[in-house]
Formats: sequence, C-alpha cells, structure tokens
Amino acid sequence: MCDLIEPQPPEKIGKMKKLRRTLSDSFSRIALKKEDTTFDEICVTKMSTRNCPGMDSVIKPLDTIPEDKKVRVQRTQSTFDPFEKPANQVKRVHSENNACINFKASSTGKESPKVRRHSSPSSPTSPKFGKADSYEKLEKLGEGSYATVYKGKSKVNGKLVALKVIRLQEEEGTPFTAIREASLLKGLKHANIVLLHDIIHTKETLTLVFEYVHTDLCQYMDKHPGGLHPDNVKLFLFQLLRGLSYIHQRYILHRDLKPQNLLISDTGELKLADFGLARAKSVPSHTYSNEVVTLWYRPPDVLLGSTEYSTCLDMWGVGCIFVEMIQGVAAFPGMKDIQDQLERIFLVLGTPNEDTWPGVHSLPHFKPERFTLYSSKNLRQAWNKLSYVNHAEDLASKLLQCSPKNRLSAQAALSHEYFSDLPPRLWELTDMSSIFTVPNVRLQPEAGESMRAFGKNNSYGKSLSNSKH
Repeated sequence: MCDLIEPQPPEKIGKMKKLRRTLSDSFSRIALKKEDTTFDEICVTKMSTRNCPGMDSVIKPLDTIPEDKKVRVQRTQSTFDPFEKPANQVKRVHSENNACINFKASSTGKESPKVRRHSSPSSPTSPKFGKADSYEKLEKLGEGSYATVYKGKSKVNGKLVALKVIRLQEEEGTPFTAIREASLLKGLKHANIVLLHDIIHTKETLTLVFEYVHTDLCQYMDKHPGGLHPDNVKLFLFQLLRGLSYIHQRYILHRDLKPQNLLISDTGELKLADFGLARAKSVPSHTYSNEVVTLWYRPPDVLLGSTEYSTCLDMWGVGCIFVEMIQGVAAFPGMKDIQDQLERIFLVLGTPNEDTWPGVHSLPHFKPERFTLYSSKNLRQAWNKLSYVNHAEDLASKLLQCSPKNRLSAQAALSHEYFSDLPPRLWELTDMSSIFTVPNVRLQPEAGESMRAFGKNNSYGKSLSNSKH
C-alpha cells in the first residue's frame, strides 16, 4: 500500500518542482531504487494507472512477515489460478523504507507528495524477515534443475530453516513452478503441510524459507527396508490423508505425491512438501498437463493421456505409497517407459475395458491391441503383507482403482475401518494441531534400529529440489 504525506510548504515548492521534473523524465509508471541489502520487494501495480492500487488489489501476504516487509501480489480475476498473467504486469519497486513510491508526472505544477516512512521499533541493523542477510547458510542439502536447498539458521529467532534458493534468469524471469509454489503455500496453514516462513527476492535469486524438517519418507523407508512397523504406517497414512483432505477441500491438487515429497520430523510428523507442480483447481473442471507425477506414482488415467482429472489423481499416489510402506518395495516400479508402467498396473488390477472402466477407449493413448489381457487379482497376491494388517487390503483396493471415479476420497479414507483403532480425538484436532498432541499417540521403534538414530541422514534437499526416481 502506498502511503503519502501532505505537499511541502510554499518555500520549498521551487526545489520540489525541479525534483518532480527530473523524476518525471526518469519514471513514467514506477520508481526503482536499489537497496543496499540487495533485497527486492515485489509490488504489482495495475496496468491502467500510474497510481498505486488500493488494498483491494492485493492478496494478503504471509502472516509471518512483518507489515513493512510483506510481498504484495496482484489479485487476478481467477479465484484459484492466480499465476498465468503476462510478465509485463509485474513491476518491481525497491525502496529503503519498503514503501511503494508514487511519483506523479503532472503538468499542472502541483507539488510532488512526500513518501511516508514506515516506523520500525527495532534497530536498523537488527535481523528482519524478508532480508537475505537474516539467514545463515549452514550446509547444502540438495540441488535440482532450478533450485538449490540449504540447511540454514534464522538470525531473527535462531531456528533452523530450509532455504530453497531458486536461480533467476534475466531473459526467463522467475520459474513458473516457484511462483505457483509460493502462491499456494502462503495460504496453507496445517500441521501436515510444510510451513513457508518467508520469501526473499533479489535480482539473482528467489529464496523460499521453509521450516526445517529432518528427513523424508523415502529416506526413512531406505533406512528401514522390508516394510515399516504397521502402527507407524497407520500414523503416516493418517497424516498424509489429513493434509490432502485439507488441500482438496480448498480445490488444490498436489499432483506430485511420492515418498521424497513427504517430510518426516524427528517426532514422526509427516508434512506435504514440494508444491511446485500443485495446481489450484477451479470449478468447472479445466484440463491440465498429463506430464505430472513421478512415473511410479502416476495413475493409469494420466498415463493414458487423460487431462481431465480431479483430486482422484492424488489418491492413486496415496494407494501406491501405502502399499510401499507396508510391503517395503514400490507398488509399480516401472523401469522402461509408460507402456511398461501400465503393464505392471494391469498385471495386478486387470486390463481395463468399457465394462470395468467406462470411457477408457476414448483416452488418447489407450490401444487395446498394445496391452496383454490380464484378469484382476486380490492385492494380497501381489503384496502379501497387506493380509497381515486388519482392513489394509480393503483400503488399498479402494485407493488403487484404475477408473478414477471409483477411488476413495481423502476425507472418506480417513473414516475407513483401517483407522478404527486410533483414538477418536484424532478426528477432532484443529488444522494446526499435531496428531502427537493426543496422549499415547507416538511412533514405534522400527525393527532392528532404535528411533534415536532416526533423522540423521537428511534428504530434505532432495524433496525440495525436485528429485525423481
């Protein structure tokens, strides 16, 4: 928001007129000023006016960022997809007082307004949110195609953080996935979703500051081969469904569920992470790219070219992860290509037809002659450990349905009999409450290793830097 002060006294008008003329020649729509700290504040203005927009044109920034350090983003016409606006609608404003500066180029000779500075009770040299020098990099955790993740420490509160540093290319601008991830995460507040603390923007990088979580489910399963403790599987799955139910109720699809993107804290708390491929899904349904979700966790409808999907996309991934936690191996580990991946799925669930999956013949890549005809099997024939746990096979079978309309929703899955032996209070928790605040809810030691060693091998960077199998 742009705060302006009354015009200057008459004796200063002459100087101000000169300043106004100079600024008028230099700035037609917006003023840019380099800040000593290299932190660039983003302020998006309406294209049709030189004046700074009112509060109704910006989305509420992160609650954790102080008022004078907020990142302001223009609200788009679409409620759920505020990403696909032309780049020329974004203007950056850099100012020492983090205020949006409005320089009016006027031919009437009126005095230029003075910028009101935000007052800050803290020392000018004290660490603040939104500043690159407020975080200390401790070690590199991982590197992906467009981002590098570091373990860091906040100088503001002394807590450990994960710094996802996204490299910006001058000719390409900010990666679309980074904009999407930040836009979605800043509005999600849930115990089972990784928390975005801060956003730092400079000319060279965009840094997303996350809460630090020790490891992820992929690394956890690698440390405990052969399948996890059944009680721990149940708690991990409950938390996964809890986080998904929260985002699905807000019409958000994750679209890249896999063990690497499920962070696990040292207490066993599971958090959804890496929303770079997530999408806010509006109603009525739009079509989306089918090049999403790592191959092993990609549902058959997407593999066959469907672009009209909903929350059922994520639920297939839940079923695959559920089986993998119990059995100790990936459910459908395709090694070659999409054809191989589909063959592995049909081998267990049966080759679909119009009777078992109405509409399958209309999918772009479904060619009946290309697939071996398999009959469906009981899941325990493929994954015997499902039979060791009450109701596990039934839940897995309702998640792993070839026809997307037959898959169980996250909310319905939370009410499945598989979870009937958990404390009833788990269903009464508020969004930000951990399941481990409920008495007697805790992880059990995995076979062959004490839980004290849990969390030493860190793979947080892999999940945040877009790793794949």
